[in-house]
Amino acid sequence: MSKLPESLTKRYYSISEVAGMFGVTTSLVRYWEQQFDFLKPYKSSKGERRFTPDNLHQFEEIYHLVKEQGYTLAGAKRFLKEEKEKIRQKQDALKTLKRLRGFLEDLKING
Repeated sequence: MSKLPESLTKRYYSISEVAGMFGVTTSLVRYWEQQFDFLKPYKSSKGERRFTPDNLHQFEEIYHLVKEQGYTLAGAKRFLKEEKEKIRQKQDALKTLKRLRGFLEDLKING
């Protein structure tokens, strides 16, 4: 079940807003930011973290794995890395199939 509001209307959210959405402390948000290299909020000139809606979805994914599914941080990192690799493999397969389709269509038209 999503912890995020139905629609994310703001461009940036503060660390306290993120912590409030998920019912966690701001120190946990900072810790997870250090642990998951893909979770990189924008930082203002004052060093204040500003989370985009994409960052919130990334944080939600981590929250789901760690807090709801019981993964360790290492397990969550491994899971997310494997999922990223699976997505890349699917994209590569789709590209290959599209090239093959184009080749077969050319054969049909010219053959």
